[in-house]
Amino acid sequence: MIARAVLAGVLFAMLAGCAAPGGGAAGAGGQPVETVIAAPPSAPDPVASERRARVRLELAGLYFSRGQSATALDELKAALAAKPDLPEAYSLRGLIYASLGEPGVAEESFQRALQINPRDADAMHNYGWFLCQQRRYDDADQQFRSAIAVPQYGETVRTLLARGVCQARAGRWTDAERTLSRSYELDPSNPVTAYNLSEVLMRRGELERARFYVGRINQVPEQVTSQSLWLAARIEHRLGNMDALQDFGRQLRERFAQSPEALQFERGRFQD
Repeated sequence: MIARAVLAGVLFAMLAGCAAPGGGAAGAGGQPVETVIAAPPSAPDPVASERRARVRLELAGLYFSRGQSATALDELKAALAAKPDLPEAYSLRGLIYASLGEPGVAEESFQRALQINPRDADAMHNYGWFLCQQRRYDDADQQFRSAIAVPQYGETVRTLLARGVCQARAGRWTDAERTLSRSYELDPSNPVTAYNLSEVLMRRGELERARFYVGRINQVPEQVTSQSLWLAARIEHRLGNMDALQDFGRQLRERFAQSPEALQFERGRFQD
């Protein structure tokens, strides 16, 4: 519910004077004057308040994306001043404080967002990712599952990806493969999903399948990164394909010579 201004009392400004016939107050010369009553201030317009809050929230998100966390928090304060029960503001507040290394405030913010709206799947997603970063893997998985279960949630692919990555971090390779495969089925054009699925498959020893998914990335020039070339090189190293291995090494040197992955290749650290 949008917070409204509550009037503690209404002050009536009245002209002092003696009682006069007819119930009016007597003014100069004995002439009656009308009692003057100040109109109470109007309550804030809830539609305008929400509009202001949403604008501030959008600005906060933009500042946060640019790394301007302090300014983003100032904008969030303004958003919550306009609409104190805005769950998205608390969810973003949680992300910002998590990035600032203040997990206590971050968790409190996520919990407040879900207290306001227990069906906020975006808040569940953000809270789940925060919990994963805290290595609270079971709690994180619960949040991801809850988000995915919300009817008509429009970001299922994103949450499946985050859940799969978190499962991989926990060393739950079978679960990670299942989750990432589902995310890939829903959006096969996402190179981040393909990369993480390929990584999981490599770690599970399914090298031909791993090669397929990272190959999908490296076939598209705009999607190629030093990480995708390095992953492909590691897979070829495990398969014993030296020609392919050297080709990926050449691409790393030519396109990403200063990258950590190029240095790893030069040092032959394929098992790291």
